[in-house]
Amino acid sequence: MQASIKPEFSPNRLASLDFMRGLIMFLLALEAAGLYDVLQDVTKDHWLSSLMIQFHHHPWNGLRFWDLIQPGFMFIAGTAMAYSIEGMKSKALDYRQRTNKILKRCGWLFFWGVLIYAVKKDGLSFELWNVLTQLSFTIAVAYFIFEWPMKTQIIFSVGLLLLTEILYRYMNVPGYNQTYVNHFNFGNYMDMLLMGKTSRGGWAAINCIPTAVHTIAGALVGKFLMSKQPEKPKQMLIWGGAALVIGYGLDLAGITPIIKRIATSAFTIASLGWCLLGLAACYYFIDVKGNKKGLTFFNVLGMNSIFIYLFFEIVGGRFLNGYISIIAKGLFHTFLAENGIGIISSISIFFIEWKLCAFLYKKKIFFRL
Repeated sequence: MQASIKPEFSPNRLASLDFMRGLIMFLLALEAAGLYDVLQDVTKDHWLSSLMIQFHHHPWNGLRFWDLIQPGFMFIAGTAMAYSIEGMKSKALDYRQRTNKILKRCGWLFFWGVLIYAVKKDGLSFELWNVLTQLSFTIAVAYFIFEWPMKTQIIFSVGLLLLTEILYRYMNVPGYNQTYVNHFNFGNYMDMLLMGKTSRGGWAAINCIPTAVHTIAGALVGKFLMSKQPEKPKQMLIWGGAALVIGYGLDLAGITPIIKRIATSAFTIASLGWCLLGLAACYYFIDVKGNKKGLTFFNVLGMNSIFIYLFFEIVGGRFLNGYISIIAKGLFHTFLAENGIGIISSISIFFIEWKLCAFLYKKKIFFRL
């Protein structure tokens, strides 16, 4: 990771992309600060509990709002990569130079993704379920087919989804041959081969194969937005609507269930549909209509997305969260309930992290991989 000093925005920068990245980091930072867990306890047995449950992953077959965060992150990473590649071309970097930069970026993503969960209380651990390790693979795949025609990339993406279907349905490994059963599927088998363990939550490392479709699609959309095609938001709405129909249709028809934890084809397509609709709405409202006021709050986080992600996962999870929680409890325990203290603590943690990013933003210091 390296720090660079750059202008806040270039004239051709996609403001909606910066906003979406900042919004995702905002939501992730609040989750890392523990706010959603506290609010779930507060709203227990209340009608608001149905809202707060949307900020937690679905236990298996189904789709909640929080299941869209990682696909959204990987989708906009592809869109950003498209702009980055065009930027490198404008600086006359040849294919070898561009490839070296992308592969270096992927290497750092993999390194930090492994490091986040490498240090446990009982020793060192090797895990490949983190979004950064997954992203290191999906960006590489999207990059190496970036120059292919759109139709060819779509066919390739369909091939990735079919490959996933084949692996889960037809790889008859004893003990791991129950296609969509948690802890007894092919993804769990691959985890045993790669890491010697499986995820308690049922996540699978080979999710990077189908979710590469999110990054590929993001890159295609990035190229589309840089083109002179008319009615771009409308076209993205059509694509998004079609993806939703296909994804949910596969689930409702009983062909393939929507399961985020093993990134089934139905989940991948349905979540891609929501990503397309989200970017279409943001692009229309922000870039087309020019509504750019108030975006700085989110851009502060988005412009240093990798830095703040590593900060709240490593520093926050291992030190800051507990430190602030102890202070809040000591100050407010005499007149606030535990949940009230938890809310104050979570908001304080987020505020400190936001202020750190605001300082870097003001100094025009942006950490890049």
